Amino acid sequence: MKNIVILGGSYAGISTAHRLLKHVGKTAPFKITLVSPNTHFYWSMAAARGLVPGQISDEQLFRPIAEGFEQYPANQFKFVLGSAESVNVEAKHVGISGSTGASTLDYDFLIIATGSRAKGDAPFKGVGSTEDTKAARNGFHVRVEKARTIVVAGGGVTGCETAGELAYEYGREKEIIFIAGHPTLLSGTPTTFSTYVQKSLQTLKVNLKLSTQVKNATQLPDGSYELLLSTGEKLTTDTYIPTFGLTPNSSYLPTEFLDPKGYVVVDSYLKVLGVKDVWAIGDVSNCEWSQLIPANKQSAHLAKSIMLLLNNKTPLPYKTISHRITGMQIGRNKGIGHFGSWIIPSFVIVYVRRMLFMEKMGAWLDGSEF
Repeated sequence: MKNIVILGGSYAGISTAHRLLKHVGKTAPFKITLVSPNTHFYWSMAAARGLVPGQISDEQLFRPIAEGFEQYPANQFKFVLGSAESVNVEAKHVGISGSTGASTLDYDFLIIATGSRAKGDAPFKGVGSTEDTKAARNGFHVRVEKARTIVVAGGGVTGCETAGELAYEYGREKEIIFIAGHPTLLSGTPTTFSTYVQKSLQTLKVNLKLSTQVKNATQLPDGSYELLLSTGEKLTTDTYIPTFGLTPNSSYLPTEFLDPKGYVVVDSYLKVLGVKDVWAIGDVSNCEWSQLIPANKQSAHLAKSIMLLLNNKTPLPYKTISHRITGMQIGRNKGIGHFGSWIIPSFVIVYVRRMLFMEKMGAWLDGSEF
């Protein structure tokens, strides 16, 4: 029997575990151990709206991971609450730190799916344990409710959605300032896409400061922030929300596995470059951009690859997605998307994202989605 260890209890790790248990388990014997520092799965696709007080409850955003796997026999699946601390590819074991102390897991196959975290302190992704993430959300709710001025910084999708959600709720009673470093929002996307987002935010009374960067942010004794901008201006705000991208959760891995930004370097089979029987998928991998669509595609491919290996067959290389797909909302009544240069109209995005895909959460957790 092969021991398959999956590190990470988010989109990529959970979907891969279910795919293996539902399909591969019928053809070859193995046991999966899923390791996660979180007791609950966090539906981070709804995180931007979830920062607005009263919009989405903890019960809607967080659901227990272990419950989704109760359908499988104990000799085929185990959930371990803990964090990966080290990986020894020669000895083929993983060092784990949990509430009961340190332990070691041996593996035949290792899947790294530990995801990423936001660079700022906003809980756009998990910030540690489930309780840590809930506490961070609730802390943000208090800050947002009290604030009269809110600065969102960073001109990407997360920043645009966050500014839009806040402005939709508070645009007439709080000042929402959005700072972006490029002359236009969403640099690198089709002009129609970025222009629509920019005009929609302005309609919601967002104060845009383009071609501007936050050079330094200092929290003052009263909890407000003083921001030094690239223009030389100093700006004081009650709440500051930076949205400067993601940091991969890879600090436990040997540095030779990582690129300069900390992402795991993989080959065309999603295997960690130069390492036997170790794969990396999702946000932690350097294969594709950080989003559910590529993570799901990588998960499906890897499950098939492992099925082939367990049956002594040769896996096929992974085909990356040819065009980036992006869909986003600006407030709750407008949205836009693009697939390469093709624009997806507002009414389609608003309809598809009306529940922020939370209706799929149960099927993702119990595996019926796969």
